Amino acid sequence: MHSAVMTDIEFAWSELGGDPALLARVSTVVREGALTARLPVRELARACVGVCALAGAELAARRAGLVEVPRVRVDDGAVATAFVSERHLLIDGREPVTFAPLSRFWRTADGWVRTHANYPHHRERLLRALGLSDEDPASVETALGERSALEVEEAVYAAGGLAVALRTPEEWAAHEQAAEIARRPLVESERPDTARARVLPPLDGTPLLPAAGLRVLDLTRVIAGPVATRTLALLGADVLRVDAPHLPELPDQHADTGFGKRSATLDLATDRRMFEELLARADVVVTGYRPGTLDRFGLSPEALAERRPGLVVAQLSAWGAYGPWGGRRGFDSLVQVATGIAATEGTAERPGALPAQALDHGTGYLLAAAVLRALTEQSSEGYGRVLRVALARTAAWLTGGVRSDEGAAGAAYDGPEAWLTEADSGIGRVRYALPPVSFDGGPADWARPPGPWGADRARWAG
Repeated sequence: MHSAVMTDIEFAWSELGGDPALLARVSTVVREGALTARLPVRELARACVGVCALAGAELAARRAGLVEVPRVRVDDGAVATAFVSERHLLIDGREPVTFAPLSRFWRTADGWVRTHANYPHHRERLLRALGLSDEDPASVETALGERSALEVEEAVYAAGGLAVALRTPEEWAAHEQAAEIARRPLVESERPDTARARVLPPLDGTPLLPAAGLRVLDLTRVIAGPVATRTLALLGADVLRVDAPHLPELPDQHADTGFGKRSATLDLATDRRMFEELLARADVVVTGYRPGTLDRFGLSPEALAERRPGLVVAQLSAWGAYGPWGGRRGFDSLVQVATGIAATEGTAERPGALPAQALDHGTGYLLAAAVLRALTEQSSEGYGRVLRVALARTAAWLTGGVRSDEGAAGAAYDGPEAWLTEADSGIGRVRYALPPVSFDGGPADWARPPGPWGADRARWAG
């Protein structure tokens, strides 16, 4: 394995608390031209997927009583294809809808901002902050051009919308939120209780499914959280995604990250007893809402851990659940703009973007890896776990820690075709990217395709 490749995987594995001896079980297939960027995106993606696969293989070995942990193979082609899975999705031949017209870069009086308005409620708040009654892009462009970038950022956030001013890496490094992030590990892990060791039933049959029999309550939206739970579903978990009925998900986005899962809707204000019944039998709870959003329902990570000793609670956020931006909404594209990535991939005068929403996908695989490692540790040590990851923390690793292996010998990435497949589903014929998480004896695909949003009953499979 190339030394730089090993260094990145070593770092991520150490942040997860993994045994360094197991890194010898990982091999990589380097492919030139995969996820090409100025920043080492390919290397970050490979490391995130690699440690996730290794964490799955480790848990599989523990549950199956294997002498050795299965070998892990990370192929840049599979990783690169999966990191843009939302672009490869076809439903009955139709290409997906990704960004809405008002989700883009805009010039301001002194620079640039990027807005996110894919969801109707975010679009309405953006327009309200700008004093506009219609969503004509020309009107938005005029309104933004009359204000400074920081003024737009503050006004839109105050209205509950999303807009972030373009910052250079130096400007972000001077920001208080960046300083808070720099003090945190890539993956935060706490042991909030003294629960006994978790007894997981032994695995039998093929493929090896390290998360088989585990119930995962999925309270996430957009990409990173759903990628994590989609991965846990691949590895055998019963994943039930629960959404509020008044906040419907974007159909294509839900389809892309819905493989292996079931989807239900519950109103916490009126269906609380049903939700509590689900929670009482959950082994893992994954949350992806803005920090503080679930607190008013008594569902903060700390409250969940206190009520359910032994529970694994995994929290994803954009900016981290701390610091002056700890309560802010955020998405991958906006984190790229704030942290200097957009300026690095382009310039301060003409911002660019990563070749994939790599912060989302990378953080999703890291979160899945953290859950799998927590389950392995619990099987011998006990204790519940509260795990935290943040897109901005992953961005800090990408911009200041991941090493480029440019020049490493490898095959060419000739396109995604080898890692795409098709299946019939409840929403039509789907073409999709195969999972990049792979180890000997493990699953090659999800057990079920995605279904319509909210179409399943709010109950566990067994």
